[in-house]
Amino acid sequence: MSLKNVKYLSISFCVLLVLGMVGCSMSRKLALDPSSRVFYETAQLIMTKWEKDIFKHLPDKESREEFIGDFWAKRDPDPATEENEFKEEFFRRIDYANRRFREGIPGWKTDRGRIYIYLGPPDSFEDRPMLNLPGVKGLILWIYYNQVAVTFIDEKGDGRYAMDLNPQYGYFGDLFGALERARLGYMRNEDIFGKKFVDFDVEYDKEKKEIVVSLPVKSLTFIEEEGIFKASFEFKFYLYEKKGPWNDKFQETRQFEMPEEEVVSLKKLDFTFPYELNTGRYYFDVVVDGSDTGKSRKFFNIKI
Repeated sequence: MSLKNVKYLSISFCVLLVLGMVGCSMSRKLALDPSSRVFYETAQLIMTKWEKDIFKHLPDKESREEFIGDFWAKRDPDPATEENEFKEEFFRRIDYANRRFREGIPGWKTDRGRIYIYLGPPDSFEDRPMLNLPGVKGLILWIYYNQVAVTFIDEKGDGRYAMDLNPQYGYFGDLFGALERARLGYMRNEDIFGKKFVDFDVEYDKEKKEIVVSLPVKSLTFIEEEGIFKASFEFKFYLYEKKGPWNDKFQETRQFEMPEEEVVSLKKLDFTFPYELNTGRYYFDVVVDGSDTGKSRKFFNIKI
């Protein structure tokens, strides 16, 4: 097998993991109350693997209700408004997928439906019916932001299209990264495809009992005033005991000011947050929102 084919298979496997086995309901493993079951039935499509693990270990209805509230709040692009635009768009896309992609199963469970729910309508597309290719009766190519193309193949001519990541059909771009960003709550094309997000780091200092967040300077945007670089950052922390019921959350805003000549010599900015944790394993779900840099979100496995 060639290196090219190995790479293609690896990418295909990763993307299939991201799309998930939506038909495998958690209710088989965990008795859920009706509202939690309704939430999980569709929200599992965009839940990260960490969120699924956290949700699975919540002990009661009350803790699941709190999780559900936080789940949508983390993805709200504008918390200052009453509406949660991400949540509304998510269910609008589900409704569209159910009406548009009818392949014998609910539209939101088809490959085209899932990609549509993640990434929305493509910026352009190509429909190539009746192709003279072995095992291909139809091909549809969706192109996003000229950065990612997704190919769907109809093998039997019955209108059922399966995603195919074989480059020979036109697939290209970082689809895996785009799907991961969509899972975390990014909705607009310019956010998913158009810019590089701040790839920050988080550690826990056991001796000082504090959380340390490190932001790479080269990825940040500052306001310059008379030779002083300024920025404002809002940090939101959601802490979960791994495979346990404990959880906590808090948020803090930090202002940054430093002379330009000092900033250009730095590789990262460190922000510390006093917080005492017992020995154990934790998930840290951290959101960093810079006034001019934008919002980034990451999960971290922390062992203390």
